[in-house]
Amino acid sequence: MPSQLLTIEVDRLDAGRARLRLTGELDYDSAPELVAAAAELRRDGYQELLLDFGGVALCDSSGLSALVVIHRAGAGAVRLEHAKAQLRQLLDRTGLAELLAGSPAAAEESREVG
Repeated sequence: MPSQLLTIEVDRLDAGRARLRLTGELDYDSAPELVAAAAELRRDGYQELLLDFGGVALCDSSGLSALVVIHRAGAGAVRLEHAKAQLRQLLDRTGLAELLAGSPAAAEESREVG
């Protein structure tokens, strides 16, 4: 079965904050796209990045690695929103949950799904 393409929609919320809405699969092939989109936003002065995972069907180890790269490359927070229970569990098990701040609503939604 072919992988589902990743689409990234960017919303520039206000000075310093941007939301990236992800839809599809965050994997080996698509992770560099996310890293590049985040790097471009950081170059444009957006420090806090909100990553909306509501439309992500799959996130593999390359996707997790991309999140680490994005976190390390910037001075501001990287926050995950609408992460599904399986991704939350991976983040907890790998210790990445401590690096990536999730909004309380996103964490609550993840618990409801699981």
